[in-house]
Amino acid sequence: MKFFIDTADLDEIAEAKSWGCLAGVTTNPSLYARTGGKLADFEPHMLKIAELCEGLPVSAESTATTAEGMIEEGRRLAGLAPNIVVKLPVCEAGLAACRALADEGVRINMTLVFSAPQALLAANAGARYISPFVGRFDDIGDDGISQLANVVACIQNYDWNGKNVDNKVEIITASVRTPNHVTQAALLGADIATVPFAALKKCVKHPLTDQGLASFEADWKKVVEQA
Repeated sequence: MKFFIDTADLDEIAEAKSWGCLAGVTTNPSLYARTGGKLADFEPHMLKIAELCEGLPVSAESTATTAEGMIEEGRRLAGLAPNIVVKLPVCEAGLAACRALADEGVRINMTLVFSAPQALLAANAGARYISPFVGRFDDIGDDGISQLANVVACIQNYDWNGKNVDNKVEIITASVRTPNHVTQAALLGADIATVPFAALKKCVKHPLTDQGLASFEADWKKVVEQA
């Protein structure tokens, strides 16, 4: 499984990248708003992320509400940098825009996926990435992991050759809240988990690791003191 970071914060991206295990970035309008970003700075900010993560896919989401608007904005976003992936919502307009942009060689991340039929429609429309949400199911008392399992099984049943520029579809587990979400997604065979920085840091930590480090440090301190 590959790790993406789900943020628009440049400092968070830089730190996660320094760990040596970052494979991409996903953003959305809400994440950009949390940075205090302004409308006029949105595309320059996406370009900064793309440059910081040169060679790694960076999903930048369209805010248009019509197919025509999504296509126009998608072309503009894709033109910012070669590693920009255009993020579109799964809906009638999003599917139409996905097909048009995919036919032009633009890589699409279809987001807000909550069912296997939505995922299958997105893949057929040319999506390069499909982002099923997990945590939002949990928020309403449903089982997000079981829904993810359906998406993974359905997408992996088929050959997506010819549907997009890379001839493959990867599943990005989104709306990740906990390390267990990452574990369960990996066990199911999801290709990617896109993880908020706070949750990503939790994936690094374990109380037994902390205890082990403290023990090693205490024992080494004794060795140094005896020198």
